[in-house]
Amino acid sequence: MQIVYLKKKILLFSLLTITLFFFFFCYGNKDSQTKEETSKQVDLPQLKVKGELTAVTLYSSTSYFQYKMQPMGYEYDLVRDFARSQGLKLTIKVAENITKLTEMLIAGEADIVAYPVPVTNNLRQEVSFCGREDLSTQVLVQRSNKGDTLIKDVTQLIGKSVYVRQGTKYHERLSNLDLELGGGIQIKDIENDSTTAEDLIEMVSTGQIPYTVSDDKTARLNKTYYNNIDISLKVSFLQRSSWAVRKGSPLLAKAVNEWATDKTSDFNFKAITKRYFELSKIPEEIAISKIIKGHISPYDHFFKKYAERIDLDWRLLASISYQESHFDPLSISWAGAEGLMGIMPNTARGLGVSSHELKNPEIGIKTGTECFRRFRQGFSEISNEEEKLKFTLAAYNAGIGHVYDAQRLARKYGKDPTKWDGNVDEFIRKKSDPIYYNDSICKHGYLRGSETFKYVSDVLTRFNYYKKNTKI
Repeated sequence: MQIVYLKKKILLFSLLTITLFFFFFCYGNKDSQTKEETSKQVDLPQLKVKGELTAVTLYSSTSYFQYKMQPMGYEYDLVRDFARSQGLKLTIKVAENITKLTEMLIAGEADIVAYPVPVTNNLRQEVSFCGREDLSTQVLVQRSNKGDTLIKDVTQLIGKSVYVRQGTKYHERLSNLDLELGGGIQIKDIENDSTTAEDLIEMVSTGQIPYTVSDDKTARLNKTYYNNIDISLKVSFLQRSSWAVRKGSPLLAKAVNEWATDKTSDFNFKAITKRYFELSKIPEEIAISKIIKGHISPYDHFFKKYAERIDLDWRLLASISYQESHFDPLSISWAGAEGLMGIMPNTARGLGVSSHELKNPEIGIKTGTECFRRFRQGFSEISNEEEKLKFTLAAYNAGIGHVYDAQRLARKYGKDPTKWDGNVDEFIRKKSDPIYYNDSICKHGYLRGSETFKYVSDVLTRFNYYKKNTKI
């Protein structure tokens, strides 16, 4: 009887163990399973109930960035247009790299990847590609000044020096091309980690190097800054890429495809494409304006009136205005900054000023002065007034968040976060490099920092000229 009892006890224990195993197996992972299942069930109807679309993208000059405290970028503008077409509020998340884009999508952290993801057979098993298909390639960047001989065939690269950064896809492609041609391309390795593809394009434009390689989208955007470069020679095969959604979101994919072929969205697509890849971002020659009988501009009395209110030299306001608009009250930049002082419409609305009112010279100057005052307040820890002025100008140009990022980077790398020259200005320029703008201490991502660096220098140079040739 004892043996039978013991066997029953063992049997009951075994059954209990098995039951507990299945309980923990089935329910112990309930959270992760629920999360996964929930993400698969989120499609367009659920998003419309929620009223929100979450898109994940990358920081870059061609996808998403912040300028003058406004979100901008080619991919950003496109996905915002799609969200509006569906009556959805847009939320943006930023991934560290392309791999993370699809990982975040599949994990349910985003509803759509608003970035051209390379179309591969492996990824087709995991996501649904949708929207407009990009056909991208790498191109040779070369000068096209008068008298320059353009390379029109890759075979002509034999014996030529082409500069690329080590460890990049451009270096890899150039090495493969060299093998395909039987050798002869003089690949010049750039070992400086802070030198970006855009830096190299600028170096080609200024004549510091003869050639570099870039992806065609980055090259097209930079051609709007440097009109003396040629980017017509392709040096790689075409790569198909597109936006993506989860496999469990077929209705969202359908809506994206329909939006991409809709006439209204097509009009918006062309306008957005023109904004980033066609409109020249080269300012008119910013020479120092002539001073006639002690007058800098027709608006000197407004500069004096509002500068006095914040204890500022009026000639500084005049210098900012000339930099922003050449004293044209109807000026509108490629980014949308308006009026004499180059104010973004959203910034103006936050101050109770309409876009139309910015065209009024006095209101424009008043609004710009108030913006300057607020930015200056943001650097109260900087006691030196000359230093504070440089930081304020940088914030006026790029947005204060980017300057704070540069200060944090300066502190991290042993520089003085309260000094501009040789310190924070170095990291403003490095904010175009993923090594730096993807650093966890950076909160505002990519910035074309070379433009901000030049802005500060140009405004101060003109300001000093005005001081020497006018009276306070």
